[in-house]
Amino acid sequence: MGNRSGVLELAVLGLLHEAPMHGYELRKRVNAQFGWGRVLSFGSLYPCLKAMLRNGLITADSGTPESGRRPKIVYTITADGKDFFAHAMHDAGPSAWEDDTFGVRFSFFGRTDPATRLRILEGRRARMEERLANFRAAMSRTAERMDAYTLELQRHGLESAEREVRWLNELIDGERRQQRPPDQHQPPTQGDPR
Repeated sequence: MGNRSGVLELAVLGLLHEAPMHGYELRKRVNAQFGWGRVLSFGSLYPCLKAMLRNGLITADSGTPESGRRPKIVYTITADGKDFFAHAMHDAGPSAWEDDTFGVRFSFFGRTDPATRLRILEGRRARMEERLANFRAAMSRTAERMDAYTLELQRHGLESAEREVRWLNELIDGERRQQRPPDQHQPPTQGDPR
């Protein structure tokens, strides 16, 4: 799942899980939901759709043609596609928290079990903490040799990583609170016999 076509396949299956769509609508939704506007072209999408058709993950049906136009092909997820998607969403290995896949996985967290979500969030946090350490080490070694713009770019990367770690900490805390038994959600108040 770590490669770009695997991520696109997961994104398409997740969107088709919601409703059947034609290619233009899929491209528009992928670009809007995942920010791939500059990267995802029909030249990337249609080969992915053809491979998914060959693998039985989706079906394609021609709709009714609009005035003078050829019919739009509407794609629908199959039972095999739903199974593939569910299995992929359960995977919590390192590819799940990499930059290329994390956003897609996160956008479909509602279809991921709590334990898997927590493993992915913790893995992503560890990856970002590693990145923070590398940013800090690089800046301390080279700050005096950088021009002002390069230094600002380094600071921006550092601040972005720090923000993401804080956000991940909040998400992880929320997941852990949700996984506690109901009587453990609130600490006992004064005079509470618990």
